[in-house]
Amino acid sequence: MTPAASPPPARQRSEHPSQPPPQHPSQPPLRAPAHPRTARIAQVIVASTRAAGGVYPDRTGPSIDAWLGERGWTLRERRVVPDGDAVGAALAAAVDAGCDLVVTTGGTGVSPHDHTPEQTLPFLDRQLPGLMEEMRRRGSSSTPLAVLSRGYAGICRGRTLIINLPGSPGGVKDGLGLLDDVLDHILDQLHGLDH
Repeated sequence: MTPAASPPPARQRSEHPSQPPPQHPSQPPLRAPAHPRTARIAQVIVASTRAAGGVYPDRTGPSIDAWLGERGWTLRERRVVPDGDAVGAALAAAVDAGCDLVVTTGGTGVSPHDHTPEQTLPFLDRQLPGLMEEMRRRGSSSTPLAVLSRGYAGICRGRTLIINLPGSPGGVKDGLGLLDDVLDHILDQLHGLDH
């Protein structure tokens, strides 16, 4: 006597109603849902010992916050920190908080106090040198000093874009103009969406 064939297993339900039921291995994988633009979180870090000490007001952070706010970003409270190790600590806190974007401003020049690039580089798993090359190129149409910016751009932990903008209002304007062209595309790619 042959044993009766067992019925096919019942389709399992997900314990979480928002999750789709398990797929059969022969089915193509489900596409990752679009990362909602309204849920994107940004952190602005201003690297300036004098602004942090109240010697003069932050001249660039408010314009970056405004630019991001106009584009629907959720903003963490802007950090104004002294040049040096405090920049690295602020970067670590932003990445640990799950920010999608961290924009620094200041500390990218050649003075003995400018250390933002050195604080940023250890966080970058992959650099995006083309962003900084283009930013310097655009800035050089306004001032030859743009070529002195040593900032970096790149990806941290496969999910956070970090970019160093100069500490001048003109340099920030050039940098935001460039980000306007590429930011959504970069973040869509980081979240596995088609390009």
